[in-house]
Amino acid sequence: MERDLTLFPNDNNGDALWQMLLDGDDLSQAREIEFSVIFPDQELALKFGQLLLENNQKLSFCSYQESEEYPWEITAYPEMPATHENLSAYQHLLETSSEPLKGKFDGWYCVSENK
Repeated sequence: MERDLTLFPNDNNGDALWQMLLDGDDLSQAREIEFSVIFPDQELALKFGQLLLENNQKLSFCSYQESEEYPWEITAYPEMPATHENLSAYQHLLETSSEPLKGKFDGWYCVSENK
């Protein structure tokens, strides 16, 4: 199979999606995707969480052990097909809306939808 760079660009999201496709994942199936943003203090993380809740987003809030500088994590759980366009757009939305609160995007994760 040849990689279509319009659907799977040469970036982190494109690489991850391409690997998922090669592993047999049906990327057209909507699934819950976890997007994490980390924060330098609890108050800023909670403000971001409130913003997501006001926009009807499912989320979790917890401490983040991997970074002393960013010890708080908010994870959002939108449901969507795993496309480069969807992932990149939601990532951009989180990055721009968390920036004033000193948030730092920490990646996304989803469970494979193999057939």
